[in-house]
Amino acid sequence: MTDSPELQELRERLTPEQFHVTQEAGTERAFTGEYWDTKTPGTYRCRVCDEALFSSDTKYDSGSGWPSFTAPMDDDVVEEHRDISHGMVRTESVCGKCGAHLGHVFPDGPGANGLRYCMNSASLRLDEDAAPDEDASTED
Repeated sequence: MTDSPELQELRERLTPEQFHVTQEAGTERAFTGEYWDTKTPGTYRCRVCDEALFSSDTKYDSGSGWPSFTAPMDDDVVEEHRDISHGMVRTESVCGKCGAHLGHVFPDGPGANGLRYCMNSASLRLDEDAAPDEDASTED
């Protein structure tokens, strides 16, 4: 069976791991992803469609080895689905815009809602906040 033109474009644009995670609901190994320990301020976007998903303000070290957040930027940017694969019952997170697999949500987070959005780095792209312009403050 051949890929649709859309899937073929994704195979060409994404790395094999990014494709596996986002399109085949894969999971990268813990402590190996690009963002699991990143503290850089910015916005985490969907690797597939560039939708803004999470702010670095809600990112925290969960000790799990994956980037973890207490909440998405908006209620509709991340959809949740029941996942009964691998003999477990979990809540899968997908991009609300394109349906790319992001990771899972667990009820053991530190935030007010008690949720931990455990995401795969391969499904995210960090749009770093711009550094302050050093030339912006000039003396007259």
